[in-house]
Amino acid sequence: MSKTATTKKQPIEKQKSLNLLNTVPIENGFHFFTELGKFTGITATSTVEFAEKLQTVPIQSVTFHFQRQDFQKWLKNTIGDEELATRINQIKAGLQDENLRKTLSTTVQNRIAELQQHS
Repeated sequence: MSKTATTKKQPIEKQKSLNLLNTVPIENGFHFFTELGKFTGITATSTVEFAEKLQTVPIQSVTFHFQRQDFQKWLKNTIGDEELATRINQIKAGLQDENLRKTLSTTVQNRIAELQQHS
């Protein structure tokens, strides 16, 4: 019986990893703003796309959303990746500009690599 339990566990982990890499509808995507009411015109609809856009959006947008914890909220509540949200929460609040962008990008890319390994 324990062999069956082990066999069942593997696909669940694989499925969870795949789900965290899924694309969401555009209306549920992450919409990058530079301040309230100032949309950049850039939206990410998956964690992979989020990682890509994070590298090119205006730095004001990165700072704005990081200070408001918008990235963590979207990743946890829309994508369902509590682990990545927690890792972003652990990034030092004092980081600014390109150092912040680089740290966020690395954190997200590392998580994507982990999820792809398990899928």
